[in-house]
Amino acid sequence: MKTSKIKTLSELASLRTRWKEEEKKVVLTNGCFDILHIGHVHLFGEAKRLGDILLVAVNTDDTLRILKGPSRPIFPLRERLEILEAVEHIDYLLSFSEETPQRIISVLVPDVLVKGGDWEPEYVVGKKEVEESGGRVVIVPFLKGHSSSDIIEKIVR
Repeated sequence: MKTSKIKTLSELASLRTRWKEEEKKVVLTNGCFDILHIGHVHLFGEAKRLGDILLVAVNTDDTLRILKGPSRPIFPLRERLEILEAVEHIDYLLSFSEETPQRIISVLVPDVLVKGGDWEPEYVVGKKEVEESGGRVVIVPFLKGHSSSDIIEKIVR
């Protein structure tokens, strides 16, 4: 039987302690991942290359609505997590109900914090904690023309 990649924050905090002892580099990225597309897969692949363990934090349906509007999510959290579990680059998943992943970053303090190309490094939530602990923030450039919003707009037209 396959073990689930979906964990709680406390489960990942325990694993994080072990990973530190094993000197494994932990990479974290987060987002809505409402409609999985090649841009997301590119982000996960680039993020995984930066370390040993890739954690992906996923916004809940309520926070996705706050961030993207009342017509979202397209897919509910349970389905988004199940789809993301199939992505080989991802080692572990967790969901979060706050508008930002600040609490997750403060607890796990990843070695590398990765965001997509629409972010400026100075505005990345958790940047301070990660850099103060000796880690770094990496912005992975977008694959042009590949965003969930663009795909949804194209479908609607």
